[in-house]
Amino acid sequence: MQKVFYKPYGVINLSYDLGKKAISEALELGASYVDVRIGEIFDENLTVRKGVPEEVSLLYSRGMGIRVIVRGAWGFAGSIDLKSEGIAETAQKAVSVALASSKLKKKDIKLAAIAKSRKEEYSTPMKKDPFEVPLEDKVDVLLSAERTLAEQSPLIKSSSTFFRAFRENKLFMSNEGTEITQQITFCGGGLLCVAVRNSEVQRRSYPCSFRGNYSTAGYEFFESLALVEHAKETGLEAVRLLDAAKCPSGKTDLIITGEQLELQIHESCGHPTELDRALGMEADYAGTSFLTPDKLGKLVYGSENVNMVADATAPRGLGTFGYDDEGIPAKQVFLVKEGLFMGYQTSRETAVDLGLGKSSGGMRADSPLAIPLVRMTNINLLPGDWKREEIIEDTRHGFLMDTNRSWSIDDKRLNFQFGAEIGWEIKNGSKEKMVKNPTYTGMTPQFWGSCDAISKDDWKMWGTPNCGKGVPAQVMYVGHGCGTARFGKTRIGVLQ
Repeated sequence: MQKVFYKPYGVINLSYDLGKKAISEALELGASYVDVRIGEIFDENLTVRKGVPEEVSLLYSRGMGIRVIVRGAWGFAGSIDLKSEGIAETAQKAVSVALASSKLKKKDIKLAAIAKSRKEEYSTPMKKDPFEVPLEDKVDVLLSAERTLAEQSPLIKSSSTFFRAFRENKLFMSNEGTEITQQITFCGGGLLCVAVRNSEVQRRSYPCSFRGNYSTAGYEFFESLALVEHAKETGLEAVRLLDAAKCPSGKTDLIITGEQLELQIHESCGHPTELDRALGMEADYAGTSFLTPDKLGKLVYGSENVNMVADATAPRGLGTFGYDDEGIPAKQVFLVKEGLFMGYQTSRETAVDLGLGKSSGGMRADSPLAIPLVRMTNINLLPGDWKREEIIEDTRHGFLMDTNRSWSIDDKRLNFQFGAEIGWEIKNGSKEKMVKNPTYTGMTPQFWGSCDAISKDDWKMWGTPNCGKGVPAQVMYVGHGCGTARFGKTRIGVLQ
């Protein structure tokens, strides 16, 4: 029996027979557990810069990854050879790695329970398949938006527009009887312009930095961004920043919009609640975590207003899927509840290590050739009771910051500094003068502990397609739901 996925270009069969052969080979060689992922990825990237399509690419990759437990230790191997002989060789290599690892193991690997003998399917809901939209139509939108950016001022020295469509077709099988097919699709894009005068450089992005915003949805999401309609204001703001006042230094109330708050959530809650980091199993690329197991259920992470979840079921979230790469169904898990640190993002292995019983469903790999890691799904700050404008109107004096420009955070995710593209001073409940190069700094629990207002009316999903972790490094797509929030007495500007 063969499973054939829809593909925008070309035809490839992802065969159950190959998966069954891999499982059989590994079991015969002594594996007590085997899972197999067979997949293919289509990644379309379009970039227009200075009136010219600078990048027009469609990258394609496919392969298989086999993960085994032998003598209580993990082994993994991947290959692009999907022929019968290649499958056998890859299984043998995975078992060999496990046997070598078993000689240095400290304890046997144990996995949290999972429902057995399941056959499931999942595909991203969409209205318009982005891979079926003519290339010319997508490029025309980017050309028009970039032209609008550039024509706002001769001071705009660089202007770029972006589109990306991504599709992953994958088959997961294990010796526990699980068989899952998934098709994950996301798309999106954005604007970026840079204004220069003398030695000063200012930039503005829309709808957010890092080439824009992305969603597990169809081409209708890219259309909803309305890049052409927002290009004029984006360009004008970049130019206005050249004349804006410098961000002052001191402690003040700070209002952060979703475009910036999403990265704050990513760095100071998303990464430190990954249990492999907290257990010291992951430290090379992204560090460890201050949220160690002794703090679970005890540490006051933030104010009672702060509720954060890992939610792989959130509609249109970039970290939304049907099943993770261990076959665990998508779910919502509380990380912080009314300010109290309550949970981790876990795998089947780490859940057992901490005595949690069940995985949060957070294991993913960025390709079938890579081993799954504990990764963020959608790390969301749940809405509060405020409207965005009410937060501003309630602020006697403070600053509002929008859209990330830079960030720095220590390996434990405790001390941080963020820079935004643009800010405004708030006086007596009103946005007053624009400020440039705004920055703020803090320590995670104290910062979230000062959160006294969270909006509900502008809450939305933001997509981060460039989250790095692991060695060798893997780049994963994750999401963050949030609106606008206010933080009391936060240090802004350059430290004196």
